[in-house]
Amino acid sequence: MALKLDPRTKLFMIFIVSAVVMMSATTPLLWAVRITMTMIPILLLIAEKHYAAALRFIVLYSAALLISFKFLSENSKGFLSAFLVGYCSIIVQFMPAVITAWYVVRTTKIGEFVSAMQKMHVPDGITISLAVVMRFFPTIKEEYSSIRDAMKMRGIMFGGGNVTDVVEYRMIPLLFSCVNIGDELSAAAVTRGLGGKVKRTSVQELKMGGADYMLILMFTAALVFFVVFKYMK
Repeated sequence: MALKLDPRTKLFMIFIVSAVVMMSATTPLLWAVRITMTMIPILLLIAEKHYAAALRFIVLYSAALLISFKFLSENSKGFLSAFLVGYCSIIVQFMPAVITAWYVVRTTKIGEFVSAMQKMHVPDGITISLAVVMRFFPTIKEEYSSIRDAMKMRGIMFGGGNVTDVVEYRMIPLLFSCVNIGDELSAAAVTRGLGGKVKRTSVQELKMGGADYMLILMFTAALVFFVVFKYMK
């Protein structure tokens, strides 16, 4: 069953998780807090029936944790060990924020997001920019899938194909599509009344529920706990 959360709660989750990932976990207790915070958006993705994305995040994050804690150490020698230590450390450090942001982008409608930003009295310039970004990456993904299918029909593929053809016939059209999509999304945002002098109304009625307050309390407690046990012990 999908859990309907207010966009303001989702933005608060991103803020808290981003603050936590900027602080290193130095004890098993702090690692437990960080892992718990990472699993919450994954469970929310599962509740929204985004099973493939949740599975990918679980596998990638678990593998990075396992390699970092069990098979490698800071004293590991050799280029491969050093590369894996660095790569897994980056994944473990920043993956919680990536997972949370992915959940927010995939489960938040633009109308709900804009309405939430207006209720928080965020300037229209920031609202328009964030709204365009939220729609930009999913649209680029769809555009790349279309270009990839078209190139496969013409026999231009990585496997057994010419790499220069792949760059020419896939990446260059994608770059031009990025420019056009950005302009179209900006025009669509302005057409919907964003940035106008008259206050914009919205059909989206936002209301904080029990789940919103529970998650806000949990993430706030996690942040306070993390800061206290790391810097004030």
